[in-house]
Amino acid sequence: MRKLKIMEHISLDGVIQHSDDGDDFPYSDWTAPYRTPVGRDAVLAAHGESFDLLLGRRTYDLWSGFWPKAPSSPMGDRLNAATKYVATHRPESLEWGPFEALGPDLVEGIRRIKSQDGPGLVLSGSSTLTSTVLEHGLADEVVLIVSPVLLGTGNRFFAEGTPARSFELVSTQATPSGVILSTYKVAGPLKAG
Repeated sequence: MRKLKIMEHISLDGVIQHSDDGDDFPYSDWTAPYRTPVGRDAVLAAHGESFDLLLGRRTYDLWSGFWPKAPSSPMGDRLNAATKYVATHRPESLEWGPFEALGPDLVEGIRRIKSQDGPGLVLSGSSTLTSTVLEHGLADEVVLIVSPVLLGTGNRFFAEGTPARSFELVSTQATPSGVILSTYKVAGPLKAG
């Protein structure tokens, strides 16, 4: 069975949105000032040597416009080689491969992919898909790449109505720019006192 890891660049107030997406988001590429070689290496290590991607359609479209044309790099090469499992109503328009559409039932599609043999799955961006994965208990691990900023607006990691969950801290790493990478294992339903 494959493990599903959610990896998100996130602000202190929980925003994971990075582009306009047609809703007047004013802070495109807000993580850029905090990128360092140390942070890049930590994010690369968190992805692992081999992985496949689980992506929403907007994230797939944004990434497919950049990564196939980007200069060769460890991250770019791994992203380009990964199979992209995409939540989409228009599978015939997918071009950046290898790829596979999840199908009309996203939850069942993700369960099917997780049950197969293969490398771990990484879900990045894709705030709508992230909410679905968390709501249905499909994530095994969460990696939050926290930048020291407050944005005040934008799509958030935990959507309203996401069921309460407990997480167990696995590791934390700080970078020179103030970014903190925290890895959590999903522990299950919330245990309240």
